[in-house]
Amino acid sequence: MNRQPCVYILASGRHGTIYIGVTSNLMARLHQHRTGAVPGFTARHGVKRLVHYEMAETMDAAIVREKRLKAWRRDWKIALIEQDNPFWEDRAVMLGFPPLA
Repeated sequence: MNRQPCVYILASGRHGTIYIGVTSNLMARLHQHRTGAVPGFTARHGVKRLVHYEMAETMDAAIVREKRLKAWRRDWKIALIEQDNPFWEDRAVMLGFPPLA
């Protein structure tokens, strides 16, 4: 899963703070979020748990999807997450990352 356009949703916990991002390298970007390597919103708010991600065919398609998701109401975002991840489990663990403390 190296260079693959992707839209992802991180959360601080179940029904916590939500962050939506886009990347071409999900593993590298998750590492940055989890280690706090890049200062900003996610580092300030402790948003590290991968609760949803979607692969896209092109980076343009991923960016369009990200912008649409960011425009959604919060309850719609929660419904999207809970459709496949009702307990807001950290999907990064399934990708090989250690569980968060």
